[in-house]
Amino acid sequence: MAKNPVFDETYRRYLSEFACLDIKKRAPVLGVEPDGDGVLVRFFTEIYRVSQQGVTGPNGRRPIHAVSVVLLKYFILCPQETPEDDRWVSYRDFKDAAPFVGAFANNTEQTIADNFCGDADGLAAACTRLGGTKADQDLPYDVAMQVYALPRIPLLLLFNDSDDEFSSSCSVLFERRAEKFLDMECLAIVGWLFSDYLERVRGRMDTF
Repeated sequence: MAKNPVFDETYRRYLSEFACLDIKKRAPVLGVEPDGDGVLVRFFTEIYRVSQQGVTGPNGRRPIHAVSVVLLKYFILCPQETPEDDRWVSYRDFKDAAPFVGAFANNTEQTIADNFCGDADGLAAACTRLGGTKADQDLPYDVAMQVYALPRIPLLLLFNDSDDEFSSSCSVLFERRAEKFLDMECLAIVGWLFSDYLERVRGRMDTF
C-alpha cells in the first residue's frame, strides 16, 4: 500500500520542530530518558526512540503514523514544568475537545464496552498486559484500572458489564493536566489506540 503523502509531510514537519527542541531540558518534565542524540519513551508497553532522524519502535522500524504523531507532539507541546492538576476528568470536559467528543465516545468508550461485554475478567487481564494496575480508589465498577499511555498521561478505565437492566458501559478518564502535554486530537488518538491495544492483547501479544 502506498504511503499517504499528507502523512509523510506532517511527519517531516513534526520532525523539523522536534529538531529545534532542547530535549535534555524537557526530559524530566516528560518522564523520558535521553539516549545519545535522541530520547527513549514508553508508549503503553513498548519503548520507542525519537530523534531528528525519526521515530523507531522496538523492531527498528517507524511505527504507524498515529503513534509517530502522538510521540512527536508529546515533545513539541511539553510544558515548562510538570502541571499539578491531577484530577480525573472525562474527555468531553477538556476545553477544546468538542470536535472529537463523538469520535472518542464511539471509537474508545463504546468500542471497549462492546468488545468486552460479558468479559470483565478479560478486560482486567488485558489492562494488566498493557501495564495497568487496579485503581487506587475503591470505585463501584466491575473493572477500575489505571494504565499509562505515556509517562505523564495515565488513563483511568471504568467498566460495568451488562446485566438484566443495563448494557455494558465504559468510561476512559484523563488527568486534567493531560491537556498540557497533548492536544485534543492526540488525546483522542491515544484513546483509540488504547481500545485497539486492549482488543489485540486479549488474544495475542502484538508489536505496536
